[in-house]
Amino acid sequence: QVQVMESGGGLVQAGGSLRLSCVASRRDFVSANKMGWYRQAPGKQRELVTTIANSGRASYLDSVKGRFTISRDDAKATVYLQMNSLKPEDTAVYYCNTVPNGEGTWGPGTQVTVSS
Repeated sequence: QVQVMESGGGLVQAGGSLRLSCVASRRDFVSANKMGWYRQAPGKQRELVTTIANSGRASYLDSVKGRFTISRDDAKATVYLQMNSLKPEDTAVYYCNTVPNGEGTWGPGTQVTVSS
């Protein structure tokens, strides 16, 4: 089964920025699927934050619109998430996978912590 690996998380102050990356173990995994970034905050369920279709069309959770940007590089089997103007409520472990079924093996995620 295809594995995904997220990276780029860290500790930032409110208002800061981070860029997350997600690499799939199979080259066509990203190009063949609608991809998304999910996040799970402590004590909460995993939620879908943003998606990007094969066409490049993106959608966003209302709370991140205008601050987050998803992009993809099919040749590198990589999906990116640029996060600007970060808020403490963005603190979570961030994961990537296909949408809507999470068909890849879930990676360990990358921790994003935003301090106030």
